[in-house]
Amino acid sequence: MTTRCLRASLVCAALVAASVVSSFAQTSTPIKNVVLVHGAWADGSSWSKIIPLLEAKGLHVVAVQNPLSSLGDDVAATGRAIDAQDGPVLLVGHSYGGAIITEAGNNPKVAGLVFVAAFGPDTGETLATTAKEFPATPAGSEVRPIEDKFVVLTEKGVAEDFAQDLSDVEKRTLAVTQGPTSLSVFEAPITDAAWHHKPSWFVVSANDRMINPDYERFAAKRMGAKVLTLPTSHVPMLSKPKEVANFIAEAAASNAPQTTASAR
Repeated sequence: MTTRCLRASLVCAALVAASVVSSFAQTSTPIKNVVLVHGAWADGSSWSKIIPLLEAKGLHVVAVQNPLSSLGDDVAATGRAIDAQDGPVLLVGHSYGGAIITEAGNNPKVAGLVFVAAFGPDTGETLATTAKEFPATPAGSEVRPIEDKFVVLTEKGVAEDFAQDLSDVEKRTLAVTQGPTSLSVFEAPITDAAWHHKPSWFVVSANDRMINPDYERFAAKRMGAKVLTLPTSHVPMLSKPKEVANFIAEAAASNAPQTTASAR
């Protein structure tokens, strides 16, 4: 091959490579969809302060209303919300919602996971076993059984352990809007922990009285998550909404799908 032919071949190859890179760059879709998943003794309104902040950043937000009747039911409810979105999803879970997103996060639309003062069980673990090596928190004594093996959190438990850094009005609102939670959710094992396959972020609540903060740190480290630690109760999305919203938006921006070719 002559020098001229070799040069022509190299130019042609470069043009093809540039075309491929351009194609990849054009098909990359930033994450604009955020699905928020509440935990036990709560409902979708627990994200009320986060939703407008995320929407102001141009994100499309959906808050799931979990039935809290079983892990399977809650994963199914979350899955329907994920499937309804047009494009990749950032899945955010609070408290028991961390177990839900750990299972539901295997949906191919899910591009990343954000845990907010949450459980982050591994495959085969349950809520009852994932934190068994850590001291129990004060909230346990404020859980009360009702009918059909469901439990609720007392108003004292909400005020002193769930949301001790909120106003009295906010505490009362949380207490009266809580959803009774089936005891079965504490015994259901995770079949495939999505955080093994998806990038993760974790908000650790340093003053959490529902989930041991040392467990939260352990879970975040185990999954290799990027961590934000806040000096809050179990509900940082209500006591420090701006910080939590910024962290979620950062996760959505940094986790925008990119190809190796476009990066090069």
